[in-house]
Amino acid sequence: MSEFRTEHDFLGEMEIPNSAYYGIQTTRALDNFNITGIPISREPLFIQSFGYVKKAAAMANRDCGVLKPEIADAICQACDKLIAGEYLDQFVTDMIQGGAGTSVNMNVNEVVANLALEILGHKKGEYQFVHPNNHVNFSQSTNDAYPTAFRLALYRKIESFIESLQALQQSFASKGEEFKEVLKMGRTQLQDAVPMTLGAEFHGFSTTIKEDIQRLNEAKMLICEINMGATAIGTSINAPEGYPQIVTTHLRDLTDIPVVLAEDLIEATCDTGAYVQVSGVMKRSAIKISKICNDLRLLSSGPRAGINEINLPRMQPGSSIMPGKVNPVIPEVVNQTAFYVIGTDMTVTMAAEAGQLQLNVMEPVIAYSLFSSLTFMENAVYTLKNKCIDGITANEEICANMVMNSVGIITALNPILGYEESASIAKEALATGKSIHDITVTERKRITQEKWEEIFSIENLIHPKFINS
Repeated sequence: MSEFRTEHDFLGEMEIPNSAYYGIQTTRALDNFNITGIPISREPLFIQSFGYVKKAAAMANRDCGVLKPEIADAICQACDKLIAGEYLDQFVTDMIQGGAGTSVNMNVNEVVANLALEILGHKKGEYQFVHPNNHVNFSQSTNDAYPTAFRLALYRKIESFIESLQALQQSFASKGEEFKEVLKMGRTQLQDAVPMTLGAEFHGFSTTIKEDIQRLNEAKMLICEINMGATAIGTSINAPEGYPQIVTTHLRDLTDIPVVLAEDLIEATCDTGAYVQVSGVMKRSAIKISKICNDLRLLSSGPRAGINEINLPRMQPGSSIMPGKVNPVIPEVVNQTAFYVIGTDMTVTMAAEAGQLQLNVMEPVIAYSLFSSLTFMENAVYTLKNKCIDGITANEEICANMVMNSVGIITALNPILGYEESASIAKEALATGKSIHDITVTERKRITQEKWEEIFSIENLIHPKFINS
């Protein structure tokens, strides 16, 4: 038996290894697009989603009477193998390629066709029985099949990222409860402001993550609008009557994703605005998580010459020359991941803007950018939760001492002494190095020791209330 089979397209003939389920057009893509070195098989959800798309199309074509039931059934069985995660090694096309995803679509078409041929008892490449274009791609174009598969995979990846954020949010909430009685100094512009609790600070982190979960759920629903049946540019050329609605129904039933058919298929085929929205929400989430990591690095700085209000888990030695040094490596790696996501948002923005007329050919780089951003951020979020947040401890005595030695607590005396007098006391304290307590009680005699202790009690500082003079 020959190790190769000969396949042809309108450009000519090529020898294809008999072991390969892909065919000539995939082989041309391998030759043409050695860009990232990352094949589409690295995104299994993408391949699975294509399996759903091709299966739904075969079912719809069968229902419309334009595809023989035995061929449709063989295609469906082949697609079930993709959905189950089999034959991933056959999806070799680079994640970024020219042609608006045609190479990816044909990679799928060829693999499904050759699997269907074997199911029917034929050899690979005997396309007169099941053809990649005539049968597997029937009633489709890359321009509706690729974005639909992309959206299905993107929906699942967003769901998975949301799960990681929910876990992180719960960790912050738990720390908020754990630290709810730990008094500390709040800061604005890196200067002493007014007292607060460490618990309130961590509860704020929890709330900001919760907000991003809400925004991601909203953006996720935009992905559910698909253009299956649009074929080349949205006119549904070569698709039978009723096909767009039927294939959408099958896809919804197969995936349990609430996909809906776009009202205007021409607009839906050229518009990539939903990806811009998702990318923007991803950027927002990355920025906010990175800001939290900045705060954690500051709060744990030291341990002797910094703020040192919290202790991060000690993960690894921090220097090749300075003994005993431990760095905040987990927040640092999350920061860097966030920078990557912020950069990919610009890529998505430019790619969406670069669309021309009836199609945006830049969708492959949008897919690569969003897939990688979601994967990296999900990994970073779980790393932050498991290797940092869950293990944070508070330095309660340091936190409390900073409050009592801070000039910022003079703000609590504004209702009693007024802003001008309070400012004068603060100025004197800064100039002399004395505490606010010594100046207000011992020297100024403006308030009694009892009143001072009432105002600056731990209970009042944790749960502030207005105290009359």
